[in-house]
Amino acid sequence: MPEPRLSAAPGSDGAASKTVETPRRRNASAVRAAKFAAETRLSLVRRARRMNRTLTLAFPDAHCELDFTTPLELAVATILSAQCTDVRVNLTTPALFARYRDARAYAEADRTELEEYIRPTGFYRNKTNSLIGLGQALLERYDGELPGSLEELVTLPGIGRKTANVILGNAFDVPGITVDTHFGRLVRRWGWTTEEDPVKVEHAVGELIERKDWTMLSHRVIFHGRRVCHARKPACGACLLAKDCPSFGEGPTDPAAAAALIKGPEAEHLLELAGR
Repeated sequence: MPEPRLSAAPGSDGAASKTVETPRRRNASAVRAAKFAAETRLSLVRRARRMNRTLTLAFPDAHCELDFTTPLELAVATILSAQCTDVRVNLTTPALFARYRDARAYAEADRTELEEYIRPTGFYRNKTNSLIGLGQALLERYDGELPGSLEELVTLPGIGRKTANVILGNAFDVPGITVDTHFGRLVRRWGWTTEEDPVKVEHAVGELIERKDWTMLSHRVIFHGRRVCHARKPACGACLLAKDCPSFGEGPTDPAAAAALIKGPEAEHLLELAGR
């Protein structure tokens, strides 16, 4: 009988810990890989939709984590969220929104003052350019109101396709897929697409999932990426999507070790669903 082979797996403290890779374990991995390699288009669609249903159970309260009350506030918050956490943006925007209440306020803003308001979000000079330009464009072209179509939104300063989909889905109730860093890496990890370009990812996923689910799918995938399917060490052994994930095993498969990696206020709910 061949000797079990030892392989290093990162421990919770960043050090390598030893796990035994037995012939049975290697065989199970090979069977799993073959299963997904032979997946038909129809099987992929069914798997993607099944995973979406599972995510619905996991994150029934998934939502946009940027605070806003109007479409313009959401546009501003999303612009500020570039290279910045939602938590930091939400700490910054109350004072900002109280000072700049409409498009005209941004269009006529004193640059130095506006920079100081948004400085904590980083890249504040570029973001100030975007906010002033956005206010001016809204006054000149849309009577100060944010338009509600993708085609119009992407022509505005500071608003690309990702930001436009955030605005459409959450402020105008128009379905949209938001391809941020979490979304892109998860759908590739799940084998939904191999595309790297965000627009191609958006279209590929849109062909798998019903349009009415696009906005909530975006929230759920992002929630899952932040709480369970981490970039460096996903919590595979405590993940509800394990049976449908071709990348199962990239993180700890031991349930106890994986459970310790679950983050966020939903942790208890997720572990209960996983039987922990």
